[in-house]
Amino acid sequence: MEIVFIINPTAGNGAALRKWRKFSETIDFPFEQFVTRSPGHAFQLVEQLKERERKTLVIGFGGDGTMREIAAAAAGSKHLFIASVPAGSGNDFARTFGCFSSTQEISRFLACPKGQLTDIGQVGVQPEQLFASSSGLGFDAAVAHAVNRSRTKLWLNKLGLGKLAYLIFVVTTLCAFKKFCLTVELNGAVYHYEDVWLATVSNQPYFGGGMKISPNSSVHDGLLELTVVHRLPRLKLLAVFGTVFSGSHTKFSEVVQFSGKHFSLAVDRPVPRHVDGDDAGMTDAQEPLEFCVSAKQWQQAKL
Repeated sequence: MEIVFIINPTAGNGAALRKWRKFSETIDFPFEQFVTRSPGHAFQLVEQLKERERKTLVIGFGGDGTMREIAAAAAGSKHLFIASVPAGSGNDFARTFGCFSSTQEISRFLACPKGQLTDIGQVGVQPEQLFASSSGLGFDAAVAHAVNRSRTKLWLNKLGLGKLAYLIFVVTTLCAFKKFCLTVELNGAVYHYEDVWLATVSNQPYFGGGMKISPNSSVHDGLLELTVVHRLPRLKLLAVFGTVFSGSHTKFSEVVQFSGKHFSLAVDRPVPRHVDGDDAGMTDAQEPLEFCVSAKQWQQAKL
């Protein structure tokens, strides 16, 4: 089996490259390495690896955005096994999917390589966007946009406190965000919600650097979970976010969750949208967003 590392040098605000240099000194097996140059480059690299049609362990050395690109490009391949060495800020991908912490663990995997087919979520049809962990619209997307553009995140990462960035911007975004109306279509039923803060579609439990937004999500059940938070006063929203790390936010009556293969979400005004924490622009109030489990799966390296 061939081994390929894909390193995002900007992940963790530059910490990934330093971590890679130290990690690579301990490697005692043949490997290839590629360093990404820009967003979308990891996707292109994996597309090229697919064309080789050789069994390959692809290890992403970066954060959630890097791993989303790698998993999305690998979807449908029988030859690629995907894992990560977490080197980003939030690292929600690593909380659920295959993750190596040392070269010794990689060597043990290579001695007996196994893969596990894994679901990936899809937004839209033409063109489709795939997500490994979650895709959402509303307040969580606005917070993610603010975090990714902020110098505060860089400063906190240098102090080893990068996970605090999301919580800080939850507070700072709280006052400015305007709630919206949401219509959900699921299995022929239609649900209307007013004063909506966010709607997040999850493939796995975590988002926002360890927040357990969807405790019951599984990447092997062929289903996605939708979480809608609505009719919450601003201060109570802070209380709800404080419980997300344990998953106990689901006890609030203002938090509604659904499970299904397909969701259609329509909003009454443009609101921010994200895909695995990356900016995905604004929703179109005239066009519902379609979410589903992709027909293509990717192979998670089973550690």
